Amino acid sequence: MAPRSMTLGLLAAIASVAPVTGAAAMSDYKWKYRPLVIFAASAADAGLARQRQIVASLRPAFIDRQMVIVYVTGTTVSADLAPPPRMSADALRQRYGVAAEEFKAVLVGKDGGVKLTSSKPFPAQTLFRTIDAMPMRADEARKGRQ
Repeated sequence: MAPRSMTLGLLAAIASVAPVTGAAAMSDYKWKYRPLVIFAASAADAGLARQRQIVASLRPAFIDRQMVIVYVTGTTVSADLAPPPRMSADALRQRYGVAAEEFKAVLVGKDGGVKLTSSKPFPAQTLFRTIDAMPMRADEARKGRQ
């Protein structure tokens, strides 16, 4: 029988090369960021272009609300305002139930729960109104951490 320390070391090595599951990959954001995950079939999607424009035009407001914007286009995953999640486009689509040819926007809270979904780009007012009504956001504003 192998000594306990050797067994623990082997388990740690296996875990470090094991694929990251959906829950673990998005957990990097938990309690730090509010992800807005944007799914589009391709980079040419009009909804994707519109959502990017909304984010770019109000970037400081997205930063103030501690958001990360995750773009899933085709097989590519990228992010704005924080590093991208450590999971594939297919895994993200499966996690949020989005078909490869579909446009979908998903707002996720800091707790990891889905707060809003839409088949169209989110207007900034909708996102900000939803986030600003969250108890955690109200607490952040009270503490001056906006």
